Amino acid sequence: MEANIDNAESFITRWDLTSSININKVKVKVISLFQHNRKEADDFLRFVRNLHKTMHFLASKNASSEKLVLAQKLMQIAMKRLEHEFYQILSASYDHLDPESVSDLSSRGSGTSNSDTQDEIISEEELIIAGEYVADMESVSAIALSDLKSIADCMISSGYGKECCMIYKLIRKSKIDEGLYNLGIEQLKSSQIRKMNLETIEQVTKKWLNAVKIAVRTLFSGERILCNHVFSVSNAIMESCFSEITREAAVTLFRLPELVTKSKRSPEKIFMLMELYEAISDLLPEIESIFCFKSTQAIKVQAHSSLVKLGESIKATLSVFVAAIQKNSSKSPVLGGAVHPLTRSTMSYISLLTAREGTLSTILVGNPLPMNSPWPESYLENPNSTDGSTSVVSVHLAWLILVLLCKLDGKAKLYKDVSLAYLFLANNLSFIVENVRMTNLIYLLGDHWVARHVKSVKLYVSSCESVTWTKVLSALPEKGSKTVVPEFAMVCFRKFKTALEDAYRKQMSWIVEDGKLREDLKLSIACKLVPKYQDFYDTYLVKFSGEIENNLESLTWFSPNDLANYLSHLFHGASILGSTSSHSLFNSEGFLLT
Repeated sequence: MEANIDNAESFITRWDLTSSININKVKVKVISLFQHNRKEADDFLRFVRNLHKTMHFLASKNASSEKLVLAQKLMQIAMKRLEHEFYQILSASYDHLDPESVSDLSSRGSGTSNSDTQDEIISEEELIIAGEYVADMESVSAIALSDLKSIADCMISSGYGKECCMIYKLIRKSKIDEGLYNLGIEQLKSSQIRKMNLETIEQVTKKWLNAVKIAVRTLFSGERILCNHVFSVSNAIMESCFSEITREAAVTLFRLPELVTKSKRSPEKIFMLMELYEAISDLLPEIESIFCFKSTQAIKVQAHSSLVKLGESIKATLSVFVAAIQKNSSKSPVLGGAVHPLTRSTMSYISLLTAREGTLSTILVGNPLPMNSPWPESYLENPNSTDGSTSVVSVHLAWLILVLLCKLDGKAKLYKDVSLAYLFLANNLSFIVENVRMTNLIYLLGDHWVARHVKSVKLYVSSCESVTWTKVLSALPEKGSKTVVPEFAMVCFRKFKTALEDAYRKQMSWIVEDGKLREDLKLSIACKLVPKYQDFYDTYLVKFSGEIENNLESLTWFSPNDLANYLSHLFHGASILGSTSSHSLFNSEGFLLT
């Protein structure tokens, strides 16, 4: 045993840091043991291990032995040297021991390759975003990793694990902090977020979304692998190092989404919030796996807290959207009964929500609809469901449309003309139905929903037609009516002319945006009006042509063909008369204008 101490003394003192730094009172550069001579480095570690065993033996025999005191002094010299070597290797390999390279080395060292998996997880674009932090994988130093592990094993087994861990934390924490900084992550306060406008918040969120996958799958995962490798001899030290190195950075990273939820709510933020929600939700299993220690509980708690807060914020934002629809205060009716801007914007918003059906479904489960009275069961039916159930997303999106329809009912009351109010409702509901048909909403609301609302469109159109054109039709006597004298026939024509001109003048400026709906409405009017006028025209023109020859020209101011032609001009939203002040269909002689 004494020979072991003597041999260790002659070898260890050669690498005494105090003698290396000052030779003849002149400061010289300290030579690295592990870079200078690999064999001597291995021998140094072997002498230290033997010295440690000798110390244990001497302590059991004679705790006050001079040889034990010498052995303790030599151990201190050796540990100072190993601390220095450990620091130097970590510093020199700062840019080579990046987590991505470590992860790659670990997979190759275990005899398996996950390069394909890594390619799937981390795209080339994501690696570019990481910038200078993610170094070339080929630059990893396997020797440096091996040396770090050897030194850590030796120091820990010699009772100097705390000193080794302190050095490691000092170097690697700065590497993690630098990595987050290079990914664009800053430590922000809720007061700073609240002062940001929407554009700035979106920029911050975009940076976070670009960074979070790389941070979890490369930065933190790689650091975990590195800690596991270097401190494999002690799980406790490995956990302590990893926890203290990553805790602050990880909490900062996962807190930002929660801070965003504290900013002013607005409907347009919901898509940004759902992106944040999806990012954390997708990464949560990996977060749980990487930070699986009790000492990293705060990191997992923060990630879960952000996820919960995002879900609550998304639900609250949907409520804000509903309130925005209900509080829309525009008092000016849309010209010609056209589609209201509120309808367009609302349906665009709802259609975009369908792209996040999975996320919405997770968030809205168990969330009751904000209704004061029970919702008709028929409105919640989803014929696409094979088990008779209705998806929570389908119910909520149908509810949003119902809120819009209720608001449109109020908007319709702004029109003084009842017929135009019906046309307004028909236009807007037709737009909604077509939007459902042409987007993913059809898969959520189903054909039955569409069929019921198409039926409502037809009822609105029928009411619009009836209110306006019944008066025109009633001006003509029914076929087979009692004998009509020439004077009564003249009265009928004049009433018909007046009613037709009034209806035509109004509906020339009305709009039906859907081409098929417009043609169907004009055809319906023509099918009722033209045949009846044709019958009246043929019957009484022939019958009274001889008796009222002098009045014939003023009596027959247009033919049934003219009537059919001019009905085709309706519902395009522009008068054929341009700036004519009278807006009359007829010239001074009583003939229909062409």
